[in-house]
Amino acid sequence: MTKRYHMQTERLKKMILHLTAMVEENLRAAVKAITERDVDLAAAVVAKDDEIDQYEVEVEEEVLKILALYQPVAIDLRFIIAVLKINNDLERIGDLAVNISQRAAALGRTHKRVPVPFDLAEMLRLAVDMVRRSSDALVAMDPQIARRVLIEDDDLDDLRAQAFTAVREKIAEQPDAVEYLLNLLSVSRNLERIGDHATNIAEDVIYMVEGDIVRHRGNDV
Repeated sequence: MTKRYHMQTERLKKMILHLTAMVEENLRAAVKAITERDVDLAAAVVAKDDEIDQYEVEVEEEVLKILALYQPVAIDLRFIIAVLKINNDLERIGDLAVNISQRAAALGRTHKRVPVPFDLAEMLRLAVDMVRRSSDALVAMDPQIARRVLIEDDDLDDLRAQAFTAVREKIAEQPDAVEYLLNLLSVSRNLERIGDHATNIAEDVIYMVEGDIVRHRGNDV
């Protein structure tokens, strides 16, 4: 490949890392909005999503331009395809952060509140940690870091199942708090989906580095 091609792929790498940082920052803000019931911060997360969406489009356009101009093959093509997929997963994590922020705003406005009946703090920690680790794996091109994300995803899935059961039981006990509890359940569902997208990114890092497709294998990777 030409020197110009390598310059453009380096630019693409910097762009996807920048998008990763933007998404992670907005997710952390969404988590803070939930934990502090901060309606203003929740609104700021929603507003920031337009910038993330626009940058995601720019990354995709850069990918398509490289594919059209250079028609890369082998490891170069693997990198380009992985970036395109990671780009999409990052945009979806950004959307889910917005969903969480909207639930934060709703929770902040709800008058009837009850103690959170599941380990929301641990779910928040795991989701943020998975996004951070998938980002670290991408920066370092480290499949071992990526594999750690796959393990954490199982933990997050278990917590989501526990949340569903706990909320269902609490609604039966306190039906007057159903709106508040359903908003909490929605947060847990969005956190689980964030974990799924972080897992996708981790799997794509493994694919980029090793050429190994590990989807659907669970922890046996």
